[in-house]
Amino acid sequence: MNRLEELFQKKKNNVLNIYCTAGYPELDSTLAVMKSLQQNGADIIELGIPYSDPLADGPVIQSSGSRALHNGMSIAKLFEQLKEFRKQIHIPVILMGYMNPILQFGFERFCKTSAETGIDGLILPDLPEHEFETEYRAIINKHDLDFIFLVTPETAEERIKKLDSLSTGFLYAVSSSSITGKDKDFSLVEKYLQRLQTMKLKNAILVGFGIKDKQTFESACKHANGAIIGTAFVKALENTNDIESSTKKFLETILK
Repeated sequence: MNRLEELFQKKKNNVLNIYCTAGYPELDSTLAVMKSLQQNGADIIELGIPYSDPLADGPVIQSSGSRALHNGMSIAKLFEQLKEFRKQIHIPVILMGYMNPILQFGFERFCKTSAETGIDGLILPDLPEHEFETEYRAIINKHDLDFIFLVTPETAEERIKKLDSLSTGFLYAVSSSSITGKDKDFSLVEKYLQRLQTMKLKNAILVGFGIKDKQTFESACKHANGAIIGTAFVKALENTNDIESSTKKFLETILK
């Protein structure tokens, strides 16, 4: 059983996935941030690979990506930093990125290095379902990586079922069709999540986009297995001199 399967077997509710940008706030912050997240209650780490044109990201995450790129972060540099991270980090870690830099790095090489390093899964929002099925799924499977698709309130039921059947690890339920970091009307989000619940999908469901505090985390978890927080955490690290204490303080506001 892989780490994600194990986690969802042990913990059915209130699973907390925290997104952080690799190489932010400083180039060598990546592992320090990951260790602090593990120590202070995160269940999954979603590690963002900075990219100059991130379609789904709001201004805060875009700005963290620009800063990380300016710091010198690259896919090669990230794998160098992650070389022995499994000696210290035991929770599931997912890489979230965009196809362009990954294709430049080499898709098979990216999957192989991810697996050898100890990465559990991938979220690639701009990899279309057809290309995934015909071209990339075999490579991802060969290296035993989970692949997580995103669905939105506008996704048709038939397509949700299809994307659920293709996903492993969990299904990423985007709370609304907008960029990250926007405030959401959670009564509408709850209706959408209830609809997903009635569909008896095979994967656990984690909700992302607009989850930023205890209240939105708990609302999201009412009708899903857990939630993903990105923008609010990235903001909490923006001007910090102490990653450990900023992370601890932030996670306490969600989990206490």
